[in-house]
Amino acid sequence: MYKHLRINEYKVLLYRILLAYFFYFIARILFYSFNSDLLKQDSFLDFLDLCYYGLAFDTTAILYVNLLFIVFSIVPMIKNTNPSYQKFIFYLYFSTNLIAYATNFVDFIYYKYTFSRTTIAVINVLEHETNKTTLFFSFALRYWYVFLLFVLLAALWVYLYKKVRIKQTVPLERSKYFIFSILSFLLVILLVIGGIRGGDFNKSTRPINILDASRHVKNIVHSDIVLNTPFAIIRTMFSNYFLKTNYPDVTEKLILEKVQPIKQYHNNPQTKPNVVVFILESYGREYIGAFNKKSGIPNYKSHAPFLDSLSQHSLIFTNAYANGRQSIHGMSSVLAGIPSFKEAFTSSPFPKQKIESLVSTLESQGYNTSFFHGAANGSMGFLGFSNILGVDNYYGRTEFNDDSQFDGVWGIWDEPFFQFMKKTLDKKSTPFFASIFTVSSHEPYIIPKKYEKTFAEGNVPIHKCVEYTDFALKRFFNEAKKEPWFSNTIFVLVADHCNQIYYEEYEKPINRFAVPIIIYKPNSKYVGVDTDLAQQIDIYPTILDMIGYPKPFRSWGRSLLDKKSSEPFVINSTGNIYQFSKGNYICTFDGKTAIGFYDKNDKALKTNLIKNRNAEMNEIELNCKAFIQDYMNRIVEKKMYYK
Repeated sequence: MYKHLRINEYKVLLYRILLAYFFYFIARILFYSFNSDLLKQDSFLDFLDLCYYGLAFDTTAILYVNLLFIVFSIVPMIKNTNPSYQKFIFYLYFSTNLIAYATNFVDFIYYKYTFSRTTIAVINVLEHETNKTTLFFSFALRYWYVFLLFVLLAALWVYLYKKVRIKQTVPLERSKYFIFSILSFLLVILLVIGGIRGGDFNKSTRPINILDASRHVKNIVHSDIVLNTPFAIIRTMFSNYFLKTNYPDVTEKLILEKVQPIKQYHNNPQTKPNVVVFILESYGREYIGAFNKKSGIPNYKSHAPFLDSLSQHSLIFTNAYANGRQSIHGMSSVLAGIPSFKEAFTSSPFPKQKIESLVSTLESQGYNTSFFHGAANGSMGFLGFSNILGVDNYYGRTEFNDDSQFDGVWGIWDEPFFQFMKKTLDKKSTPFFASIFTVSSHEPYIIPKKYEKTFAEGNVPIHKCVEYTDFALKRFFNEAKKEPWFSNTIFVLVADHCNQIYYEEYEKPINRFAVPIIIYKPNSKYVGVDTDLAQQIDIYPTILDMIGYPKPFRSWGRSLLDKKSSEPFVINSTGNIYQFSKGNYICTFDGKTAIGFYDKNDKALKTNLIKNRNAEMNEIELNCKAFIQDYMNRIVEKKMYYK
């Protein structure tokens, strides 16, 4: 009698959509289980609260992914209940849902390395890789249990889907069928639009985005529990975070005072030593004993004996942090002093412009410049960015030209590639600038077979790789010190980002960015331990200060050797929230306003002091705004150099 109302079809549609909610809930539980050490909850009820808030983000993701499925399920076609049509619906449903669902499983593992949900930026990075298939199969084999979990849950999803079927029917009153179908179609689409926006039908408000997850948490890292990976990818797919920014209380005068984007130093006489910068893949501060003497970690064990030794003859910065979360963020931060926050600068629409950097400033002083990376040429976009910076020579796996030393996944093992770099530098005229981005201390955490008994499996898999790279560095320095150019060379060693964590101290949100910075110049005055705040973007101005570079230059960082011109600070981002440390406080900033202030020693961000704001807190927030405004506007307006 009521076949024209299509009640059964709508019940089944609702059931199929609810299945997606159920499996997203399962994925959230698994995501937390795999990363519970980083996302600690006080109680199960607190976790359920986050799951409840996550429903809005699940709704957006599920409705986006199922938009075509919903349309084809309710569009008035009379043959909707036909078995062949339902078969088409089945394949449409699972081809979209399972692809989206799989991204959650990637973050079960990948989150431990990036400390944020995967966004479209990661996919943009993969565009530069020539061995995507190898990387995929390596990931699937190494983390077979995650792949198996996905297959089992996918099979269960298919089974439950098939448990409830649509009965084939033929409408007797076609006019009523079409009238009801059209009205219900419009209603459902209206509801879908509201759901995609986050349950809000008000045109004056924006749809929910990644940032909104932070509204529901006391600790900002818990926003990653509220989120789901499909949502994070979808919401960043067509977003450009590099937009001109103007805060009402930030003026150009304030920027010149607080940010000091144009630097010039007169602390040292003009000299032309060689400069070699090592950007060490995933080499967190946690792994080096010289940086943990005052960490208070019980039974601490170092995994870098050579760097511990080198640190005794170097100037080291034990309170240093990365400005980004991924390898692609590291090169621009270290060499050009350009941090990356929500999105990598090099993946944005704006890197193809004139950029003042270590490369351009040193070349203006007669330096030959080189960049070394043992992976396939072009990996991570390093070759392209090297060309933008104006690097004279790029040396990759192609130039090494011996795949017997290829690790099978990422690139040439560090030990032989370091020796290749040393031999290449031997042939250079001085002064020269060279930077190398290492590859071996990286997932899947393998080392050459001949060293498997030398570097034993540590507490976490990366430890043996850290020890291997430390050994490779020792070999490089032992050979390089025999060369005439060695004694007149500044060596800088810094990590691109952190990686696997073993000690609880480094699970704290702020310490997830903790990296070493080592400056070594043979037989020089630069020896000691500096505990001031330091960051990757400080390396560029520090080197120019050391060599007495005579001209003004653009830099958001500061010279770590200059204690008078500007105060120490650190800025980075979780991918959702800015973290700005200066003076006595850490400020968390959502892009519009401060959402938290924490004591500088509260690296776990446990006690939010925002209810007791004081003048220093207000000043720090204003400084953060000034930095972001100058950062965005200079990039967008293409003013990345001193005129």
